[in-house]
Amino acid sequence: MPGLLRRLGLFDAVMLVMGGIVGSGIFINPYVVAQQVHTPFLILGAWAAGGAVALAGAFVYAELAARRPQVGGQYAYLREAFHPSVAFVYGWVLLLVTQTGGMAAVAVTFSRYFLEITHATISEGAVAATALALLTIVNCFGVRAGSTVQSALMVLKIVAIAALVVAGFLLVKPVVQPTALIDRPLSMSLLTAFGAAMTPVLFAYGGWQTSSFVAGEMKDPSRDLPRALLIGVIAVIILYMSVTFVCLRTLGAEGLAATKTPASAVMRAALGERGATFIAMGIAISTLGFLSQGMLTAPRVYFAMAKDGLFFRSVAWLDPRTAAPVVAIALQGVVAAIIALSGRYEQILNYVISVDFISFGMTGIALLVLRHREPASQGFRAPGHPFTTLFFITASFAVVLSTIAKYPANSAIGLAILLTGVPIYFLWRKT
Repeated sequence: MPGLLRRLGLFDAVMLVMGGIVGSGIFINPYVVAQQVHTPFLILGAWAAGGAVALAGAFVYAELAARRPQVGGQYAYLREAFHPSVAFVYGWVLLLVTQTGGMAAVAVTFSRYFLEITHATISEGAVAATALALLTIVNCFGVRAGSTVQSALMVLKIVAIAALVVAGFLLVKPVVQPTALIDRPLSMSLLTAFGAAMTPVLFAYGGWQTSSFVAGEMKDPSRDLPRALLIGVIAVIILYMSVTFVCLRTLGAEGLAATKTPASAVMRAALGERGATFIAMGIAISTLGFLSQGMLTAPRVYFAMAKDGLFFRSVAWLDPRTAAPVVAIALQGVVAAIIALSGRYEQILNYVISVDFISFGMTGIALLVLRHREPASQGFRAPGHPFTTLFFITASFAVVLSTIAKYPANSAIGLAILLTGVPIYFLWRKT
């Protein structure tokens, strides 16, 4: 029986980091931020602050990647720092909520843009399921095939975002911006509004961690994965800040808050309906690229769980020709397609944020634990540790508390799904 093949280099890893972050959020979320805070300074400040949190997170994951360059990435970090039960619960929630629900929602978003562009007379669910099935098949041909498709789609995303930025900067007359830096006096109200603006920002920046799942298939994960995390996150910060800047330049803070499709509005102002069609194609490609990245990375966690004896043994099976965990990949594709076809993806997405950021915070704590346990490790070390690590942990749990306060019912369901993993872990250990 073959093992996983180490086929991925630095470029592949950078594309995976960026591909895990950039979906449809940056094309839409700027308007959500502008509805919470109302001056260009605060809007750009929210995206800059979110970038700082993402970069601190990249520092954490980069050091963990150097310390534990193992298949499953974040799953392995939690297992090594705490206990296999903690890692199992993470994988359990990844399959049932965070990864699969997100992929189902993005698949439906892709289908909507696909149908808008092609005017095809088929259902959204059929398009979403077909896209997931095709990406499942591609990734079953091996990590090299999956990574090549993912990298190509990521390059096309960058081209679409660059076109949006250039068109908005060169072809549109800027609107008059308010001179005030803040929209209200320094107060708890301003802090609360800025915190509310940060939630969609941090959600848009999330996803870099999934690149760690394929560490077992990188040629030199201890070297390349930390570099890729830093390069990829910094590149995405530049892209996101640029998009937000041109949206503000073209629409103004008030206009940005008033449109639910700011990227389309910018391209329509620059190039008319052709521009709007172009960016619709860009968003469709971006969502498809996000799905491709998820189909490549997440199954490696289920594979690692099965190898540890914590999941169905068949999920650890590798195709002898491609060395791909085809059962794990098929599992991801089937479950995501079922959720997309059921129409329950939006409901599941409501549970994602609090659960996702609990895992971020716990991974930050994992670095503190491993630093204490193994202070003399070699390789990449997080700059500014423990302050940057504590900043990331605090920001992660602040999002959890804010989400629980704002959406208590949805958060309770998400946390209940998380907690069901505990007895299931012990039942699995007995079998």
